[in-house]
Formats: sequence, structure tokens, C-alpha cells
Amino acid sequence: MKYVIIGNGIAGINAIEAIRELDQAGEIVLVGDETTLPYSRPMISYVLEGSQPLAKLPIRSEQFYDQMMVTTILGRRVSAIDVDRRQIVLNGARLDFDRLLIASGADPRPLKAANTSLDNIFYMRTQAHVRRQVQALERGPRRAVVLGGGLVGFKAAYALMKRGLQVTMLITSGYPLSMQVDEAAGKMILDRLLTHGLDVRVGVSVQGFEGNGAVRAAITDTGQSIPCDMVIVGKGVLPARDFVPRKRIEVDLGVVVDDHLQSSAPGIYAAGDVAESIDIARRQRWVNAIWPEAAVQGRTAGCNMAGRPVAYPGSLSRNVMRIYDLDLMTLGYANPQKDEAVQVVRSGGPRHGFYRSLVFRDRLLVGAVLVNRIEQGGVLRALIENRVPIGLCPAELLAPGFNFARLLPG
Repeated sequence: MKYVIIGNGIAGINAIEAIRELDQAGEIVLVGDETTLPYSRPMISYVLEGSQPLAKLPIRSEQFYDQMMVTTILGRRVSAIDVDRRQIVLNGARLDFDRLLIASGADPRPLKAANTSLDNIFYMRTQAHVRRQVQALERGPRRAVVLGGGLVGFKAAYALMKRGLQVTMLITSGYPLSMQVDEAAGKMILDRLLTHGLDVRVGVSVQGFEGNGAVRAAITDTGQSIPCDMVIVGKGVLPARDFVPRKRIEVDLGVVVDDHLQSSAPGIYAAGDVAESIDIARRQRWVNAIWPEAAVQGRTAGCNMAGRPVAYPGSLSRNVMRIYDLDLMTLGYANPQKDEAVQVVRSGGPRHGFYRSLVFRDRLLVGAVLVNRIEQGGVLRALIENRVPIGLCPAELLAPGFNFARLLPG
């Protein structure tokens, strides 16, 4: 059996380990566009802020590929998949496979603005990106602009502030983390960021940049010029699936997979940020591009590729982070559209020092936003993942010290 893995991230690595546990004789070939050892992508913001060195990023040893008996083809990007011939295409060369895993991850969402080729304008996705950012910081920039109010944008802004830069964050939406939290929580976060000296401007987008070789200013859609000598773009990611033949493999936002992470083409699987599986909370196909889901999906796909049937229950969005003295947790479908048939119960707010929002659909908890007092987040996550019917008034779950054992049968 010949296994080909596209992608050197956590999904691909976990798939390799699962395959090798079940099949010690099969041939494994790994193809990746990065040339480094497997590394922790979530840790690159710590490298940017200076609290961790680049040397701390790898998550496997230099002997990993030899120990797993893996042939590596690194620094090359797959250009096509020939489903009928069971081959992938690399710059014209072809590589056969019996089982294929698409674990190509995601690429930064391209910024549509003028003069993005100026020096010191960066995306923040890979180890190579953060390496160049650290090198730029050694030249002593003083003012930075961060584009995007999501998790990547926030981490970049926080890191640069820790480095002593004056940072302006430009957000198209009305508050930070608008994809993760509702407006009430978003306003609490915005207030905390402003209090700690981050210049956050909401409802603003960038039209272009100015500079002579290197960036010197960002130009907003209102015509305002914001001086800067460094820019980090954190406008989200898109699954890396341009090489996937849509006529032969079903693709929506990501590569559509079944509950064994197999695509519509037999023997071809997908895992990680490129895979579109069932979202447990939404009960529909979704791409949850988060590290822990990629890790589980990679191992699950590897087992199935090697002949051990393992069902994947679906993905669940969740994030935990600290924003100065605010602890934030989001779970599942935390920020529904206003016209959806869901029930939302809330408690707390800025004056109380905490906030909770629980989202219910048909007696099932499907989402939660917790600002401070997040100790019960694990229980709430279990309620969502296990689809536990809530027989009580939903508001009772917000009561301080609520005994969740009351939800157990019997």
C-alpha cells in the first residue's frame, strides 16, 4: 500500500503516526510546501512577541521522518490531482498513490489593496512569516498597523505592543473578534484593548499603502493616512484546495468529507483546515480551522486510510484566550444571526465584571460566550458535543453555582 500525504502540519503528521501504527510495511510519502520540521502553528505569535524563540516551534524531532519510514518531498506545492490515474502532480512530475490524504491546510486570505508588495507588509500564518517579522523588528520599526480584528489580528497586535511598538488595529466590523463573540462581549473586549493603549478603529478598511520601497502609511477607505513602518495582515484564511479537481471531488469552502473523513472520491481523504465536515453545533457542513480539530481529524483519517474504520463525530469551534485581565471562552455556534430560530439567554455585562451568553436550539445548547468565570466551560462543551437535551428553563444554567448534575438522566 502506498500512502501519499499532502501537508506537513499537525493533521498530516498525526495521520502518518496513525498509519504507521497499523501498517508497518506500507510506503508513506509526505509532500509539503514548507521545508521545516513539523511545528506548532499556534506558537508563532509567542515568537513574534519575543517570549519564545524559533527553536521552540518544532513538535517532532529531526529523526521523525526516518523513524516513521517516510519519504519527504518538501518545498514543493501540489498542482493537481489525477483521480483516475491515482496520481498527484508536482510541477509536471507525477506521483502514484493508493491512498491520498489532502491535509494542505489553509492560506491567508489575500488582501485586496494597492501596493501590498511594499516591504514590511506581512501575513501571519507560517514559521517563515514570523521569521521575516522578527528580522524586520530588528531594524527598529516604531509604528505598526494590524489589519483584522480576529484571533490572528489580536495576537499580532498584542505581540507588537509587547515589543514596544505603537499599534493601530483596523477592523471592518463593529468590534473585535466578531466571528467568535456577540456584540456585548465584543464591546467589553474593545474597552479593555483601548484601556491598555491599543488604538482600535472599527468600521474601517484599508484601500492601499504608501511608501518608497518599504511601507510608510496605510490609506483607509475614508482617505485617512495612518503612518506606519510595519503592517501585519490578519484577515482570516481560506482552505488551500485550488489543486483539487472540482469535477471529480466535491468541494465547497473546503474539501467535503463523510464521517470517516473520506472525500467523494474513494481512497482520497481530507483533514485539518482544508476539510469540510459536519459542525456538531450547527448541524451542517463547516470548516473549523483550529489546531485541536486538525489533530483529531489527521489521526482519524490515518486510521481509516490504513483499514481501521473510525468514525469522526464532527467538529466544534472553540477558543480560550486571555485579553489582559479578561478570560474569554467561546464554544460552538456562539454568535448566531439575529433572525435565526434560536433562544439566547445572557447574564452579566461590563458593570458586573463578567458576561455569559448561552445559545439554545430545540432544547439543545449549541453555543456559548464566557467572559471571566469560565470554569464551567468544559461542562458546557460536553453538553454541546453530546447533544444533551436541556429540560430546565435555559436561564437556570446561568445561575451562580448551578449544579449541572441536575441535567443527568435519573
